[in-house]
Amino acid sequence: MAQQSSGYPKPSSWMALSALSLGLLAALPAVAADSLPAGDGFLAGIHRHKILGSTVPDNGDQNPYAVIVAPVSAGKIAKGDVLIDNFNDKNNLQGLGTTIVDYNPTSKALTLIASFPRDQAGCPGGVGLTTAMTMLKSGWIIVGSLPSKDGMTGTKGQGCLLVTDAAGKFATVISTPNINGPWGNMAVIDKGDTATLFVSNTGFGVTAPGQDVVRQATVLRLDLAIAAGKLPVVTKETVIGSGFAEQADKDVFIIGPTGLALAKDGTLYVSDAIDNRIAAIENAAARPDSAGLGKTVTTGGLMHRPLAMAITADQHLLVTNGLNGQIVEIDPAKGKQVGARWIDKNEAQTPPGSGDLFGFALTPDGKGFYYVEDEVNMLVLAQ
Repeated sequence: MAQQSSGYPKPSSWMALSALSLGLLAALPAVAADSLPAGDGFLAGIHRHKILGSTVPDNGDQNPYAVIVAPVSAGKIAKGDVLIDNFNDKNNLQGLGTTIVDYNPTSKALTLIASFPRDQAGCPGGVGLTTAMTMLKSGWIIVGSLPSKDGMTGTKGQGCLLVTDAAGKFATVISTPNINGPWGNMAVIDKGDTATLFVSNTGFGVTAPGQDVVRQATVLRLDLAIAAGKLPVVTKETVIGSGFAEQADKDVFIIGPTGLALAKDGTLYVSDAIDNRIAAIENAAARPDSAGLGKTVTTGGLMHRPLAMAITADQHLLVTNGLNGQIVEIDPAKGKQVGARWIDKNEAQTPPGSGDLFGFALTPDGKGFYYVEDEVNMLVLAQ
């Protein structure tokens, strides 16, 4: 979520931000394992949360959004590294973040991987990096942009998908009429020489805060060909979900479908933030048409504006809440909400942790997850 909703003062520099962050973290209450019923699933095995460090690069970008784990070693990146991008600039303006950083769990070092010019040629409206990011087995990094000129939704651009190599060198732009505000965390099928990306788009029909809910958000499937030593090329694009609710928001920029997770049976799950539900799109990799809003898996309950999402080895869904600091576990086969855990109890927000959570990713062993606390620009490991 955008930091402007947190109520914290805007830091004027990275050093000011770091001091503010550490002070706030020291004041946060501990996250107790039994503070909320976790059920008997994945979350029952999570017992501690370890702060790994700041996500802020030297240029002061903040508001970490995407969190992914590198599938291979390539360029500057080691397999298992955590890649994070930033949606806000050093002035805390949304849609102006331009950087991707790398956290190495072994060295504990944070390294700048990529930095784009704000007016990147070929990307309509420029650069404001979103939760739509992946690294492919071929080493290419693909990241979404939903840019703004002044930090407000009223000046947003169409955006694009930006491609860099594993050294962070800009390679190309993917821009088509079907890409407008690529927003949510990607689901990916990666076979090396081909890949399929699933991306939600929240820019269609959205103008500025105060506008009513618009039902034009989509889920787009992009099929890529990746020849050795060549750039990824889009071979086919198909809208497989449509009509999802979206809305401009003065605090969080845009609210819309955010989490995407692909199950072993080919079902794509989508977190429908405004309608507070999880949707299922069947046969996602092969369907030739849109499933519309898909089938409702679960709604309401422990979910409070569901955002980023991942799927466990047991095919349970984990989804962060936008309106409190909890993560919720769902058994989609049964349509059951298994339980939830507090992972950000920051009482400076109401409810605690509201607007603090966004991207997260499972650890390589599948037993824990990395997540970001947006309000303090910190990467955290839950185990």
